Amino acid sequence: MTGEESSRRPRKIVHVDMDAFYASVEQRDNPELRGLPVAVGSPAARGVVAAASYEARRFGVHSAMPSVTAQRKCPDLIFVKPRFDVYKAVSLQIRAIFAEYTPMIEPLSLDEAYLDVTENLKGMEIATEIAAEIRARIKATTGLTASAGISYNKFLAKMASDQNKPDGQFVITPKNGPAFVERLPIKKFHGVGPATAEKMHRLGIETGADLKERTLDFLVEHFGKSGPYFYGIARGIDNRLVKPDRVRKSVGAEDTFSQDIHSFEPAREGLQPLIEKVWGYCEANEIGAKTVTLKVKYADFSQITRSKTVPAPLPTITDLEEVVDLLLAPIFPPRKGIRLLGVTLSSLEERRASRTAPQLRLAL
Repeated sequence: MTGEESSRRPRKIVHVDMDAFYASVEQRDNPELRGLPVAVGSPAARGVVAAASYEARRFGVHSAMPSVTAQRKCPDLIFVKPRFDVYKAVSLQIRAIFAEYTPMIEPLSLDEAYLDVTENLKGMEIATEIAAEIRARIKATTGLTASAGISYNKFLAKMASDQNKPDGQFVITPKNGPAFVERLPIKKFHGVGPATAEKMHRLGIETGADLKERTLDFLVEHFGKSGPYFYGIARGIDNRLVKPDRVRKSVGAEDTFSQDIHSFEPAREGLQPLIEKVWGYCEANEIGAKTVTLKVKYADFSQITRSKTVPAPLPTITDLEEVVDLLLAPIFPPRKGIRLLGVTLSSLEERRASRTAPQLRLAL
């Protein structure tokens, strides 16, 4: 096959997503928790659910939910303290399984990754068979279940992995990809958060079909640099490559709140899922970070950033939380309501080069 023919051939992308990963590890390791509603996180006033078991999800409990809300929805909810060292060890077991099939692995966090299996180490032609075999290997090795999405691009593979959860898989072919997107509610699009979904609804965009009707100029006007991405995925097009071992200059996450925030506690509560997201990415990719930047956008759309750089990469998520607290506290009371908060980690380096770094103690 020529290079030109290969470039025209649809790619085979698998998105593997562990089922309720943190909570499932806790139930695996503690038989007394099996079959019960479990939340990984802290029940404290400003605590946030990092993961919820499927038993808890039946009550409406989900990740990133404030712990007090979760307890209200499920009075019998059992909180378990996160054990990130254990989750990381299991994640490395799973990554080793991926590596038996392809070197083209792009981790998104400890519990999910994209795999490009167009050309694979097993010489297998059918991507659905590869996904099924990987899921079976994960179950045999770790005792945990995984779901998978199979498609010809990253966006659709990600969407597909949610279709048959838990412990299932789903394929979206080039033939049915555009129709799948047209039927999809806009709030379920990967890359469309609650604030963007709300904006799209105000613009009359409720489904993929509605999004497809908008011109590129319209989407750029209203959504800036995200406009071309939305224009493409509305047509089932996503040309992003699976990038293994990619070196990034920074990793960040942010969230726009439905109501403006005026006090410390809800702000800190809103930051916790963002902290866990960026930390999970660094853990999955063996990356350490020395610089933490807090982004604050106010109700009038003005914004500020506050940063702190430490001498050695932050060793634990607790150290990251301490730095975020250090940056957040001085902005209260705020001069006006806060509509968005974000956390970015930079000065990144491979953790292999920093494992002997001294334990940091931050003067707060």
